[in-house]
Amino acid sequence: MRPRVGQMLASTVDTTAVIVVRCPDSDLDITCGGAAMAEGPATGAPAGTPDPDRMGGSLLGKRYADEDLGLELLCTKQGPGTLAVNGVPLPVKTAKPLPASD
Repeated sequence: MRPRVGQMLASTVDTTAVIVVRCPDSDLDITCGGAAMAEGPATGAPAGTPDPDRMGGSLLGKRYADEDLGLELLCTKQGPGTLAVNGVPLPVKTAKPLPASD
């Protein structure tokens, strides 16, 4: 799948939904719970079975990013599945530290 900024993606195995905030101009395999995510908002009950090893959870309002790839996803609906790109779990993006006010 070639993601684009503003695209909504929904998990096919749980309730997770994300919006693409930043992405490279290349094909990526974006998964949740070990299954490929589908374009568009979540519709109805999950259609597949998640991989039990990929059930670390995603958190509402958190950004998941891979700086090396240039990918950033914003979680708009949390779920029990782990977000991953090309088989590698995406870590939660950390906030930039504020400068000291000494």
